[in-house]
Amino acid sequence: MLMNKLKIPENHSGISKTLRLPENVIDDIQNLANLKNLSFNRIAISLLEFGLDNLDEQDKSKLERKKRI
Repeated sequence: MLMNKLKIPENHSGISKTLRLPENVIDDIQNLANLKNLSFNRIAISLLEFGLDNLDEQDKSKLERKKRI
């Protein structure tokens, strides 16, 4: 079984959004950011993009239909 790998890009531009995350998730993201010498935000974005890119096919189809509306 082929597994996708997480690739963390360099920079982005965007808008501000507040999220409430469990403390253990915050700790894991911060530790990964420290290991990679990147910002917490950069790691969080990469993880979210990876999740969106690897959605279940049914959810991915629903999301694509919603984007077209």
